[in-house]
Amino acid sequence: MSSSASSAKILLVKLSSLGDVLHNLPIVWDIRARFPSAQIDWVVEESYVHLLEPLLTRDGFKGIDRIIPFGLRRWKKSLFSLNTWRQFFVFKRDLQAVTYDFVVETQGLLKSALVCALAKKSPDAVVAGLANATEFSGYEAAARTFYSQSVQVPLQCHAVDRSRYVMCSALDIPLIGRDEQVYFYPQSYVDGVSRQQILKIEKPYVLFFHSTARAAKRWPNTNWVILGKELSRRGYLVVLPWGNAAEKVISDELASQIPEALVPPAFSIEAAFSVIANAALTVGVDTGLTHLAAVMNKPTVEIYCDSPRWKTEGYWSNNICNVGDLQAAPKAIEVINAALDLLDQA
Repeated sequence: MSSSASSAKILLVKLSSLGDVLHNLPIVWDIRARFPSAQIDWVVEESYVHLLEPLLTRDGFKGIDRIIPFGLRRWKKSLFSLNTWRQFFVFKRDLQAVTYDFVVETQGLLKSALVCALAKKSPDAVVAGLANATEFSGYEAAARTFYSQSVQVPLQCHAVDRSRYVMCSALDIPLIGRDEQVYFYPQSYVDGVSRQQILKIEKPYVLFFHSTARAAKRWPNTNWVILGKELSRRGYLVVLPWGNAAEKVISDELASQIPEALVPPAFSIEAAFSVIANAALTVGVDTGLTHLAAVMNKPTVEIYCDSPRWKTEGYWSNNICNVGDLQAAPKAIEVINAALDLLDQA
């Protein structure tokens, strides 16, 4: 990107899901650090807008200039409704309100590529996306049809690094490596949510995010109980959040075996910010809320049981400890030691 284009209009397209959106965030700071006058807009599924709202440009803080909500998941449920199409055309109008010089699509899916096609672009605009899949990631080769620049990435590539490959290629800047600090949420934002008290708990607590969409990624209940008893013995309250009825059953079962453990009422992802920010420690499997804790740079143990650690592990802070790997679930003692190390550092 030339200096004359430093105030270019840039569109980021990363629609979902929770973890994917979180791991795309560093490129906002990468761009902003190099091109502070650029306009940075982001198209995201409406369910994840709240993840980006703290990063909107305001009060002297420069982050994301515009969030454009995309309602595809909801629209698909009533595809033939007149109201659905009205909402789609409102989305299209909002998307095309700006003419973009660069469109950076880091998901590699047809639905994301179609958003790129809908965007209004300058005559020489660069539309950059993935040229290939990475292992254990979804990818649709037809998406390349909508790019002007297809970017080859390593087959084993962390989600943050993958986004950086595409962004750096699009903006024609040197590849940003892991030696550069990965910055996610402004400290002022983390401090702000830390003052909120969604859970009225007086003693230090540890969050257990034990559930995930794929059962093979879960850590055995017996290990959670061993860990919970050890933390309870040391004076920590174990909190067992849940997101649906099946997860609540597991939380209740674990709580019945861990002294004084708490199964809280259901809370939203928005509320999870403050719940995580006020925790002494978060321990969780490879799932979005665990990654949120790592993104917020809070003490976090990430447990990998049936997914590759290289794909999403938090590598940017000494506050994060990653244990286990693909088909190599960690033993209870490994997680206990990691948890105690982080608590001792606090």
